[in-house]
Amino acid sequence: MLGPIAWRTPPIGYGPWERVTSLLTEGLVRRGVEVTLFATGDSITGAELDAVAPHGYAEDATMDGRVWEALHVAHALERAGEYDLVHNQLDWLPLAFTAHCAAPMVTTVHGFSGPAILPAYLASDSAFVSISDADRSPGLDYIATIHHGIDPAELPYAPEPDDYLVSFGRIHPDKGTAAAIEIARRAGRRLVICGPIQDAAYFHDEVEPRIDGERVVFLGAVGAEDRARVLGHAVALLHPIGFDEPFGLSVAESMMCGTPALAYRRGSMAEVVDEGVTGSTVASIQEAVSTLPRVVALNRRRVHDRAVERFGVERMVDEYVRVYEAVLAR
Repeated sequence: MLGPIAWRTPPIGYGPWERVTSLLTEGLVRRGVEVTLFATGDSITGAELDAVAPHGYAEDATMDGRVWEALHVAHALERAGEYDLVHNQLDWLPLAFTAHCAAPMVTTVHGFSGPAILPAYLASDSAFVSISDADRSPGLDYIATIHHGIDPAELPYAPEPDDYLVSFGRIHPDKGTAAAIEIARRAGRRLVICGPIQDAAYFHDEVEPRIDGERVVFLGAVGAEDRARVLGHAVALLHPIGFDEPFGLSVAESMMCGTPALAYRRGSMAEVVDEGVTGSTVASIQEAVSTLPRVVALNRRRVHDRAVERFGVERMVDEYVRVYEAVLAR
């Protein structure tokens, strides 16, 4: 399992690629599959761990991510002949070296970032898995679409919410943090914001001036335990995205807690949100405000049950095992 190394696997706070990599790795280990996880040296896993980077480069300003990713990939592919299959969770860089990889490769595309990276994909000999149908590039062939899985034990059902809304994700125009603040203001609801600041100017200009510690609360990046509490006790998650969301892990995590989601109708959201069951999708701030009461009134047990059915981790492991079998059968 060739994991990302921006953060530890599993991450302490932010790190969706690392989180999914961990969930899949541990699920395979539970099935009795022999797995070596190539990740940071401080990662925690039931698999064999092999590491070049001592810790995540995103938390250490002295580490150049390009250099450490190159060393990381080179080391993993040097050992590829020891394995039946390499599962690449690290985007395009390993694809450039598939000719030097002595085992078949599967690549999970954690959000297709644009046509500029297509040459690395087209030149590779990897099987591709998309994380939503909406995120597929027309220039690529895919072996499967596999939605991310979530461990229900990490995000238990919360039947009795508080009275606040939650915005959960990196602070960036793509995630619509300022739009979430405006939706909450017009709806007369408190808003709790969680996530790392990825765009400092956006935070300074459009988010920070509206944080007052009462109606708008900013908690920063939160860990696993706080994530479950904050998501589970919200009446609804706001996800007014400004880009075509590849999957939206926080949306599925929220629903796993029983908290319905209100999202902009972009990217994968129509796939992830079951309209009128686990939430709703809308196209504007005004439509979000008018739809919010119906979302808040949804049956939280039904939200949770549907999330377990659609996004439980064992379903994800099952689907990846079928992909591995298909690739090895070639």
